[in-house]
Amino acid sequence: MVPPLTPSGLLQPGIHWATWAEVEERFATTEWRRTLSDGIRRAAESLKEANCRTLYLNGSFVTSKNHPGDFDGCWDPDGVNPRKLDPVLLTFGNRRAAQKTKYHGELFISSSTADGGLTFLDFFQRDKATGNPKGIIGIDLEGFP
Repeated sequence: MVPPLTPSGLLQPGIHWATWAEVEERFATTEWRRTLSDGIRRAAESLKEANCRTLYLNGSFVTSKNHPGDFDGCWDPDGVNPRKLDPVLLTFGNRRAAQKTKYHGELFISSSTADGGLTFLDFFQRDKATGNPKGIIGIDLEGFP
């Protein structure tokens, strides 16, 4: 369930498990946000096909920002079949241009190291402006449409 946003427009700290329907209802509220949501859905379908079980959403898409630039997030590699994975989801060069072109956002492997030595899963749970804890959305892909 997606909790209310903080006064600064962020998710409360923690991982907030939500269904895809809840994510769309809460965050796909404008034409542009629906475009981003479509990219997330397509990436999630690709990840699920490769046996990925968990996707975490972060970025301005899961905030109150009127016009988020894109989305970002990460996925759990446990059990993923790399032969079934869209190679674009493993293409991180050129500032993830291939991912942004195909999906309108960028996704990282949750256990990979981000700036500052944290895993992406931990890195995304910090406000990049303040360093304070913030929340992300967790989606169980086994129940994904």
